[in-house]
Formats: sequence, structure tokens, C-alpha cells
Amino acid sequence: MDQPTAQMQTLTDVLDAARARALQATLGGTPTLIAGQPLPPFFHQIYFWDPAPPDLLGRDGHPATGGMIPDMGLPRRMWAAGRLQWHRALLAGTQAERRSTVESVTRKDGRSGPLAFVRLRHDIWQRAALALTEWQELVYRADPTPDAIPPEAPQARTDEDHALRLSFDSTALFRYSALTFNGHRIHYDAAYARDIEGHAGLVVHGPLLAQVLILLARDRLGRDLTRFSYRATAPLIAGEAADFCWQNGAAWVRGADGRLCMEAEAG
Repeated sequence: MDQPTAQMQTLTDVLDAARARALQATLGGTPTLIAGQPLPPFFHQIYFWDPAPPDLLGRDGHPATGGMIPDMGLPRRMWAAGRLQWHRALLAGTQAERRSTVESVTRKDGRSGPLAFVRLRHDIWQRAALALTEWQELVYRADPTPDAIPPEAPQARTDEDHALRLSFDSTALFRYSALTFNGHRIHYDAAYARDIEGHAGLVVHGPLLAQVLILLARDRLGRDLTRFSYRATAPLIAGEAADFCWQNGAAWVRGADGRLCMEAEAG
């Protein structure tokens, strides 16, 4: 059932070049960005923090629902998918404004129990011009039961013509959490990730996987991206080697056992 919503939020931030250099280093690159240069695509994720004091956080470390995102009584949160349209490059060192809207809230009953889907739209403006439109798809669900069997992940393609093999340790997850001000405990609290949310270990951030695929797509296309869409299908666990794959506009992440962790399209 769809629920109409009109929640909106506006945040402003100076797109600090030093923070962008820290992300370059976290991704294994050379920190070279200076003020005035275009930010690499998707680097806007490390800006527009909306910090909440401890008493306004949920048990998972995220800001508690009930504000911009309604409280639906479902404690587990997952960033499931996203879509981006670039209109122009964002510049480091320059103030920008993000205007966010909750476009829809939908409740469904899935095989694992009740689910809620929240779609957010973010329009990012800089120098009085729209630079980027982003849609985020969040999923909220109930806690797993003690006897719950994790859903079987789909198998990934193996027809790539280019691939990068990467793994992310707990330090990389900590640094990315810090840069994005993401307090979700599945990325740094192994006991919580395992015992409360039912994961095999610390979970690599979905946006971190998307970030690597976006940079891979830009490099393979040899030009700036105008669009990118992605969908998470299975968690990648810290320390697990994964292949970040490319084939003619399609990109995906393949786990060590061949499962599909994320799929994407770029143009």
C-alpha cells in the first residue's frame, strides 16, 4: 500500500577538498583534489551530513525513524538501490545545497515478513544550477527469527571483459563510515551485525560498492557519466575478495562464491 508523503529537507555544505582527498586515499588512490576541481562522480556521498545526538539514534546507529522518514515499526534498514542523473560536475571547495524529498512509502508482505520501501529524491544545486539528481531506495524489515534461512543470492555473470579484484578490511569500512557520517553498526560492530541482523560478519557499505563501480564505469567509458543505476542483491562481507566487473555498459560485483552482490548500468 502506497502512502502519500510530502516530507522535505534542505541541507547546505561546502564540498571540502580535504574530505574528498581523504576519500581518494580510502579508495586506494592518490589524494590530489584541490578546490575548484570537479569532484569524481558519487563523491557527494561524503557531504551533507545531518548529525543527530545520541538520544535521537536508533538501536542500529542510524538516526531514528519518525522524522523525515516515518516510523513503520520495522527496525532493520538497508540501502537497496539507487539511480543518478548528472547534469553538470560538482566543484570541490564550493558551497552546494541538497534538497531532499520523500517521494513514496510503500508497505508489502514478503517471504521473510513485512517490508517497507522508501524512495528518496535528492536534487543537488551549486552556483544556482542543478548539478545532480539522485534517487535512493531504502528497505525496512523486521528482525530475522532464530530459525530464519537467509535468502539465496542470485549467481553473477561471468562474461565480463574487464574486472578489478578488491577486498575491504575493517579499517576501510571505518574510514568510509567516518567520511559519510554513517553510524550503521553493521559496518563496525561485528557482534551486532551477526547476532542482531543475521549477517556473516561486518558488511561492506552498499554505496562503497556503487562508488567503485561508478569509477570503473567512468574509466571504461572514457568520459563523464550522465546516468547510473544500481541494485544491491546480497551483502559483501569485510575481508571477502570480490570482482568488480564491466561489460558494455553493465557493471556488477561478484562475491568469492560467485554470488551477485550488486548490479548496475551506466551511460
